[in-house]
Amino acid sequence: MSTTQPGRRRRLDASVAPVYERPTRGPRFESRRTARTFEILTGLGWLLGTLGSATSVVAIGSPAWLWRPSAALLLVVSAMMLTHRVGGHMRVWVTLTALLAGSALLTDLNLLLVTAAGASAVLAAVNAVMFTLPAASTRASLREYGISLLLTVSGAMGVAAWNAPAQIQIFSGLTLAASVAVGLAIMSSLGAGLHGLTRQHLWILVGVAVVAVLLFVYGGIVRLYGSPGLKELLDDSIIWLRQHIGGVPRPFEVLIGFPAIIFGTSLRSRYREGWWVCVFAVLGTAVITTSLIDPGAYPSYFALSTLYSAVLGVPIGLLLRRVFMSQRSARAARAVAPPSRVEPGRFSPLK
Repeated sequence: MSTTQPGRRRRLDASVAPVYERPTRGPRFESRRTARTFEILTGLGWLLGTLGSATSVVAIGSPAWLWRPSAALLLVVSAMMLTHRVGGHMRVWVTLTALLAGSALLTDLNLLLVTAAGASAVLAAVNAVMFTLPAASTRASLREYGISLLLTVSGAMGVAAWNAPAQIQIFSGLTLAASVAVGLAIMSSLGAGLHGLTRQHLWILVGVAVVAVLLFVYGGIVRLYGSPGLKELLDDSIIWLRQHIGGVPRPFEVLIGFPAIIFGTSLRSRYREGWWVCVFAVLGTAVITTSLIDPGAYPSYFALSTLYSAVLGVPIGLLLRRVFMSQRSARAARAVAPPSRVEPGRFSPLK
């Protein structure tokens, strides 16, 4: 595991390949060809569901009856993807999701439509983080960032296609809470639990949590107790941004969610505790997946706001990556090789 040369410090042997630290479930199919066919069909289902759902947002003259079946297909495929990724039971979770999607399609009951839209948002928000890989380089972290955003926007299309009559604030709040709860339940086990956190990792999580709480508290205080002048200034700023650049960056995505994707995937390339940072990434993805629940939302405003948030989140994520992933000193870099770890492939179970 280590090599020693005369007159030099001990250094980890880089020739020893890292091994994934937890057991995973066996293959679902005995034949590799069958497994590959399943992956291709799942990908096609996701693509068709996304494109069909997008017709509810982009006016291309498609019939309205296409929207909800596309959203139902995307919901079932999303459940298949997440269940497979976490090593769950397909027969249980996918069947329940299919029953929900089918019931919402056949009955048009408001409660079922809202529930299906909420499930679509939660699954997409969690999938957007779960289907990332450890990123050992800046280029890899940006690649995972793009993949996460793609899955997130796909989920937003699915939510819009349900055209559910939801109370916007209640729906968004419950969906955000459910997304974080599901993400925490999954990623805490992948991150080795709280006992696996080092002091440095714990301080990172505390810092991110403090920023999140401050944003929540400050936003609530301004809405309830802010002076008329401050409220007017904020409203005027939002109006000016909408009129001149067409969108408004969202603080939760810029300051927490999007940087957490870049930093979390980078940290996972060395420590499994990086999954704890990825929990905060769900905050950003969940905000996006619920952005189009309002039938009156402007697609251009959604697209530009998401674009601006994504662009502004990149430098913050890269800065965190540089600060916490770099060696503290040249002497430390010479003494011990940086740790590295691997995870199963993007389409393989993580546990």
